[in-house]
Amino acid sequence: MTGGTIVVGGNRKGSGSGAKSETIPPSSPLYLHPSDSPSLSMSQIKFDGENYQLWADALRNGLDAKNKLAFVEGTITKPETIEGAEESLEAVAWRQCNAMVKAWLRNAIEVRLHPSITFSGTVPEIWKELKERYSTGNAPRVHQLKAELNECKQAKDQSVVEYYTRLKSL
Repeated sequence: MTGGTIVVGGNRKGSGSGAKSETIPPSSPLYLHPSDSPSLSMSQIKFDGENYQLWADALRNGLDAKNKLAFVEGTITKPETIEGAEESLEAVAWRQCNAMVKAWLRNAIEVRLHPSITFSGTVPEIWKELKERYSTGNAPRVHQLKAELNECKQAKDQSVVEYYTRLKSL
């Protein structure tokens, strides 16, 4: 498998087209596979404003499989570009990957919640905003869940699998 090719640069005097072709290795988080598309869905679970933890775990798993988890964690940062200088290969690749992961995030969020993330700049900013807003503890809900766990018993007509699934979801 070869790396993803990115064309860097534009027309420069005396150098033909001025564009040079460089590659990103497939093992890099900056690599985009030809099958990667903004319409791709990372998870079948859509975030609806109430299922944050389930959604976040599923999405993190999908992003990890695509080697893009570093974008939501913020551990891969945009390379510095000197004003007036040509963008480096890494800066171009980071910008493209950030845009792709943003699209994947939008695809995993219900449309009614899109306005809340529309103006966030980078993937880590969006992820942090969603986490701060929706993963907060809710004392009354925690109490309710603990009470439901204490009262949870297997019904006579309920299979072990059904009971285990209910118990696990609580």
